[in-house]
Amino acid sequence: MIKIGIIICARYKNCGGGKCFRALRERVGAFSHYPLTELVEIVGYSNCGGCPGGNIEYVPAEMKKNGAEIIHLATGLVVGYPPCPNIRYFQTFIETIYGLSVVVGTHPIPQKYLEAHARLSFWNDSNMSEVAAYLLQEPEEIKKTYD
Repeated sequence: MIKIGIIICARYKNCGGGKCFRALRERVGAFSHYPLTELVEIVGYSNCGGCPGGNIEYVPAEMKKNGAEIIHLATGLVVGYPPCPNIRYFQTFIETIYGLSVVVGTHPIPQKYLEAHARLSFWNDSNMSEVAAYLLQEPEEIKKTYD
């Protein structure tokens, strides 16, 4: 069994996680690399604490105590406007301090967000297609179901 934690953007702190949990069940988006035959348990779900990410200092520790091996930084950190400027810092901090693997993303990027962000220079300037590679691999028809 793989145990994961999910950290979402504080702008969406009231999010119930529906798209993330659906994507995990369907093994799409950043969850596509977990085989359907592998059990995956979510052992923690929290937000970053707001800019610049105060919860990143201690939330992964709590998740690790609960058995987390991998932390997913939710798709909302990528597709929110503007995208989180701290994603790479969060990833480096969690991997270095807690020794946990970090995956950027959860559910596929909704097609409508992808189309909107592709028209804005920050998407290319911040190299989001590299940061969110798992999220961009899905066919357009799957991304549309997450609109």
